[in-house]
Amino acid sequence: MSLHDLFTSNPVIPVVVVDSVDQGINVAHALLAGGITTAEVTFRTAAAPDAIREMSRIDGLNVGAGTVLNVAQAEAAIKAGATYIVSPGFSANVVRYCQEAGVPVLPACTDGTLIMAALEYGLDTVKFFPANIMGGIPAMSSFASVFPQLRFVPTGGVNAQNLAEYLAVPHIAACGGSWMVDKKLIHANQWDTITSLCAQAMTIAKETGR
Repeated sequence: MSLHDLFTSNPVIPVVVVDSVDQGINVAHALLAGGITTAEVTFRTAAAPDAIREMSRIDGLNVGAGTVLNVAQAEAAIKAGATYIVSPGFSANVVRYCQEAGVPVLPACTDGTLIMAALEYGLDTVKFFPANIMGGIPAMSSFASVFPQLRFVPTGGVNAQNLAEYLAVPHIAACGGSWMVDKKLIHANQWDTITSLCAQAMTIAKETGR
């Protein structure tokens, strides 16, 4: 699945941190019940590769890997079944590796130099992180005026209260966030709450025309 298809189906991308495979499986079912068919599982915990592997076996769920910092992590994530890679910054090595592996990659680019580097690698969509600190919608709109071929996926500070504002912007492809899969909810086994928050996010997205 291309990033375009992924974002069309999922204008909201949940950023998931799990400490065990069981947590990942439960989160996956909660997301699907709420109408979200993808999960960006971050490489912040030792459980990430195994969680990605098991979550990838769940019918209807497209699992990516986030917070990928280097080629070794990208390789481990792809071997585990990740269908896309997300990085908190731009690494030419990671981008090159993913492209050679035929796996879509979404690096974070928050200035003109990084954006130009991404464009040189043929990318047309980049992550914008942390969006709330790096200027949010005004910053992305400024970049869009000189890079009209580029689309952004803001993450960081995006929540249910401002999601509609972000998704109303044409050059924003989708939004990433963790509010619907907060670690406190996961640790408390609040799967119904996660489902409800996911459904709410998708309703907001639909109301913006996504």
